[in-house]
Amino acid sequence: MSKIPKAFVTGYPIHQSRSPQIHSYWLDFYRISGSYDPVEITGEHFPFFIHSLKERGFSGGNVTLPYKEQAYALAEKCDEVASHIGAVNTLWFENGILHGGNTDAYGFACNLDDFAPGWEKDTALVIGAGGASRAVLFALKERGYQKIILINRTRGRADYLAQHFGRQIVVANWQSINNYIGEAELIVNTTSLGMKNHIHDQDENQQPVINFAAAKPDVVVTDLVYTPLMTPFLKQAQKTGLKTVDGIGMLLHQATLGFEHWFGIKPQVTKALRSQILTGMGEKEI
Repeated sequence: MSKIPKAFVTGYPIHQSRSPQIHSYWLDFYRISGSYDPVEITGEHFPFFIHSLKERGFSGGNVTLPYKEQAYALAEKCDEVASHIGAVNTLWFENGILHGGNTDAYGFACNLDDFAPGWEKDTALVIGAGGASRAVLFALKERGYQKIILINRTRGRADYLAQHFGRQIVVANWQSINNYIGEAELIVNTTSLGMKNHIHDQDENQQPVINFAAAKPDVVVTDLVYTPLMTPFLKQAQKTGLKTVDGIGMLLHQATLGFEHWFGIKPQVTKALRSQILTGMGEKEI
């Protein structure tokens, strides 16, 4: 009798994670005997937890904030995407070896494929140089973008990513963001800017005003933040008549690859799944 596969999502805190709902939906839909559960781990216990996965009977799992870079260091073998990004969000066993991968870039690109087909152009503007932006930069390079303007409040972090990701990355100062809005064919927010209610305020200690009126009429604007679904950042772009793509699809698509590793089937991201997750968030389809 083969053992029932079980997987996890870990981070700190973990109660806000939507991953258990996503994977439980697929386990039910495909009638698979298996489990996927949240495991909240504090920082000092994270390495021990990862080293004990096999002993605990896990087939693998997901890693979320703040442990993605630590998971990259702890995995025995990492795939090309994780190695390039320097972070792991998916772990699985293969021939007894703990593998690490990063599915965020895949999820980001698939979400745009769904809601803005033909989004692959030449010039993108990426706001933020944190961990999430690494996956975005990787995806944009993979999809052929020749110029990626990277803007971050702390310029040094953007400069570091530019050195890591290569010649396509052009770093610009935070205060000059509106000088570049008109160049971009895709604008990506990877920061908490999407959750702020004061994006109109011009203050040194707050986010700069985004002048979407200066954007190309056919630009695509997307936000990695998905709580709320229609962020203030996206609302402002939409008011200007621009095409917007919310961030929930990235979460759904990035989950498919891990599910395939643990449970043997690559699931589909459907309208029914999206609707169920949004209902669980207290959101409605836009």
